[in-house]
Amino acid sequence: MPRRFAGGRLVIATHNPGKVEEIAALLAPFGMETVSAGALGLPEPEETGDSFEANAALKAHAAAAASGLPALADDSGLVVPALSGAPGIYSARWAGPAKDFATAMARVERELGDKDRGACFVAVLALAWPDRHTELFRGEVPGRLVWPPRGDRGFGYDPMFVADGGTLTFGEIDPAEKHRISHRARAFAKLVEACFHGGT
Repeated sequence: MPRRFAGGRLVIATHNPGKVEEIAALLAPFGMETVSAGALGLPEPEETGDSFEANAALKAHAAAAASGLPALADDSGLVVPALSGAPGIYSARWAGPAKDFATAMARVERELGDKDRGACFVAVLALAWPDRHTELFRGEVPGRLVWPPRGDRGFGYDPMFVADGGTLTFGEIDPAEKHRISHRARAFAKLVEACFHGGT
């Protein structure tokens, strides 16, 4: 039986402003008080896990231990089967220290060449408590990659990804629509069902 989140403050364990904004928007209907790891001055742990699940849990544990509060972390990335799953858990690292995703997208395009353009976005959410109890939830959105990138909404690889059944990239669609269909939204729906009281 999953542990329920009993209310109070929740740390969003990321230093990525785009992710903080997306997760805060997903949490908004639950009237939850959130604070980001960056706002608390918590250090960013090194992501040494070998899967999205391991890295999400590592970040959530670090923030919960440092803050004494429950913490919600996300590890997400772009998985391209034709590139043996790359960039995968290294999606942010492909953008380098400057978080230059234009360079990262160009690298994906260069390595892809004329290979199959199928891809999926994966997000794993980890909700951890200071006693190290953790709940994990995974969401995926299949789609395809386009070039050149389109749109200036979203973040990361959004401008080159079109979800199955869609025509606009995640960089072009309305943020509310992205919140409804994204990999993070799918993982979040599972989290809400399992751990939150009185969801809307």
